[in-house]
This record gives sequence, C-alpha cells and structure tokens, in this order.
Amino acid sequence: MRPFSAGRPVRLRSGAAVAVAAGLLTAGLAAPAFADDDPPQTDQLWINQPYEQTLPLATDGGQPQSRTLGVGIYHDNDNFTVTDGKLAVDVSGLAGVAEVTWPGNCTPNGTGAVCDIPVVPVIGSDYEDQVSLTVRAADGAAAGARGRITYEATATGGPDGTLTAPHESFDTTLTVGAGPDLVIDTVAGIEDGRPGDERTIPLKVTNQGNESAHGFTVKLYASYGLTDLTRYDACAYTTTDGVYYAPSDKAICAFDQVLAPGDSFELPEPLTVRLAPHAMDERLDIDVEPGDGAQDLDSGNDYVALRIGADNTADFSVTGDAISGAAGETATAELTFENNGPAWLGNLGSGDPVAEVRLIVPQGTTVTGVPSGCSPRTLDGGYYPDQKGAPRYDCDMPYWVLENTRRAFAFSVRVDTVVPGATGAVSIHPPYGRFGEYPFAFDPDLTNNTAVLTVN
Repeated sequence: MRPFSAGRPVRLRSGAAVAVAAGLLTAGLAAPAFADDDPPQTDQLWINQPYEQTLPLATDGGQPQSRTLGVGIYHDNDNFTVTDGKLAVDVSGLAGVAEVTWPGNCTPNGTGAVCDIPVVPVIGSDYEDQVSLTVRAADGAAAGARGRITYEATATGGPDGTLTAPHESFDTTLTVGAGPDLVIDTVAGIEDGRPGDERTIPLKVTNQGNESAHGFTVKLYASYGLTDLTRYDACAYTTTDGVYYAPSDKAICAFDQVLAPGDSFELPEPLTVRLAPHAMDERLDIDVEPGDGAQDLDSGNDYVALRIGADNTADFSVTGDAISGAAGETATAELTFENNGPAWLGNLGSGDPVAEVRLIVPQGTTVTGVPSGCSPRTLDGGYYPDQKGAPRYDCDMPYWVLENTRRAFAFSVRVDTVVPGATGAVSIHPPYGRFGEYPFAFDPDLTNNTAVLTVN
C-alpha cells in the first residue's frame, strides 16, 4: 500500500520531495509551528512544481495529447502579507522536445514568460497552484527526448519588503515517451458513512497513452473497517493478519482485455464495500498497471487512495497501578492502555502512533526498568540522556489499534524514600504533542484518559 498523498509533492528548503499528506484525511502543506509570544521575523518564498512529466507521442499521425502542469508559489510566515508575486518560467530547455501553451495570467517573452500571482498564500491547507501550463510533445520529437523547465520567483512582502525564491533550485523535467498511460477517473471519497452502510465505488480506467495496453492489473487494498469487497472471478483475495501491519484485505485482479488509446474499462459489476461496525477512518487504495511488461507513461495518475469516513467513536482509556515497598525495594507497576471501541483507529497515511501513554514518576521513586517503546523525558517533554531515572516516560502505541486492543507497560520502580500516598500521573495524549494537549476528538469519554500510579 502506497503512503497516501492527496496533493502534489513540493520542494522545500532541502530540495527534497515532501508528500502532502493529508494524513489520511486532509490535502495540503504542513504549516510550521511558532510560539504565539515569539513570532519569528523571517520569511521565505518557495515554488511548488512537478518534478517530472512524461508526454506521449501522437497516435496514428494525429496531434500529441496535452498534459497540464500545475505550478505555484507560497511563503512561510503568516505574520506577513505577501503580494505581487512574479513567477518566471524559462522553457528554453524544451527546444525540439515539447511545446507550451501559456495561461491567461502569464505574459510570454521569447523562450519564457512571467506569470502574475497577485496574492501569495502562506504555506498551509489553503494552498492551490496558481499557474496551469499546458504542455505536449513537439512535432517531430522522438521517444526518449528530454527537456527541462526552470523557474524563478519574487514577491513583495516579508521582513525586508521583497522575497526571492532560492535561485536555480526549481525545475521540471519533461520526457517524450511511447506506451500506454492508464488513468483512473476521479473518484470522490466518502465523508458521511455510517457503520453497516454499503457504498458503491465507481471505478473507470482510461488509456490516455499512445499505445495499447495488452492486458492490465487492478489492485485493491481495503483497510480493516471495510468488508465485503465485491468478488470478481478475475481477482485473487488475501487478508493480512495484523501482526506487523494493520489488518487489511487485498485483491489482485488480472484482466486480459486490450485497451487501445482512448478506450476505457469498468469492472464487470460495480465495486461495493461495506463499513463494518468498527469502521471509522477508512482507506481504499486502487492501483492499475499495464500488463505484458509494458511501462506506464505516467505512474502518477494510475493510483488513488480514497478516504471513507464513518460516523463512529473509539473510547481510549488508561489505568494506573498501586505498588508498595520499603526504601530500597523494587516493585513492578503495570500501566495499561485500552481501546474500548466500538471503532478501531489507524493512522494509515502518516504511520504515526495513535496515542502516547505518559507516566509522571511518583515522588521518592526511581524507574529502573523501562518497557519497550517508552522514551525518557524531562518533565516538560525535553530530551533526557539516560533510559533509567527520568522524571517522565512517553510510551508509543502502534500506528493502529483494534476495537478491543489492550496493551500493558510494565515499569520497574525502586522506592528510594517512603513517601506515604505518593502518586504519579498516568495519561494518554496525541503523538508528538500534536494538537497540543487537546483530547482525541473521536473519544466520547475523556474521564478515563487519566489515572494515577500510587506508592505506599
């Protein structure tokens, strides 16, 4: 199962691609976090552009098919308003390879254009590409020909009044190719599901390449809360056991049908799934690829990950313990996390733990044995150099818990000084301090999210 990415990769400071994850649920760019009382007085302009695109040759002497490249700019710091963006696009590297049609907000000049972006958005979930370039293979271009588009950008705003994107840092490589290009038509996710619902997923695949696909494979991956996938004779079905990865159902379907350029395919009967009683935030991945060893021209449009939401809750709870001992004695304290359901939960996009179990060590004691998955921390959550003896421990749950998951964390606790009635706090939190200290929105009972570890 591929990681879910609902948006186009973006190039950030390091130049590396960052998948825009919506986690599983939200498309957009992740905003940097700043303390409200100390906002930074720096800002930076960035360009968001596709890294590469394959352009198909013409079919039977016709016009080559066009592709759209979405490009845009954004900046870091929402303490500043940034306007009058100018995106300079240089296509001189496409000579003999590809042709570009400019949109209305771009002014061509020679082998390039300057595109106007009146308001530059801050990095965040409201980002959208502001420039749409239409590209196609040039007449006479041969398969394998490659060219490059480069970008520069400036804008008005920021702490110094002018922002400039890093020079010579952003480009798109275009490659002319021949072959099939299987494209999954747009499929909308489901936001209003309820446990027990049966939902139909329209699936249509079209060959937008310039050569036929001689057979193809459709792969379906359904998360744990999706059941009763439609059964097709062409499919082989398996279920994962949920030991190392969240449990899921998988179907691999092989079709020997030939899809000529422009032809479409739909499953023999509509694809349906049922939301199980434990369904909540579900995911259905659909992947297609041509058969007979053919290489798909554009692997970016032959895969979708659908979010299928069900109106449900998951009651997370934690229990503490009570131990006793004389000074110098060691006892075992067992803390437990439990999901009381009815829903399961999986961070299927990010892979982050679903929760952290936190222990504040009781006064007069020292932790001498730490369970796996637990990290020592200072009281305020900072780095603590030693595994033993920390004042606080944060214990990660896996990235998924079933509707009846129970997990125990056994700490060895030495009584250094007898403090009658000493207590330590036990609690559960979102991972990595995400959402601050706000409780889990899906949890209907927050009274059982805290407990105590008592000593003597």
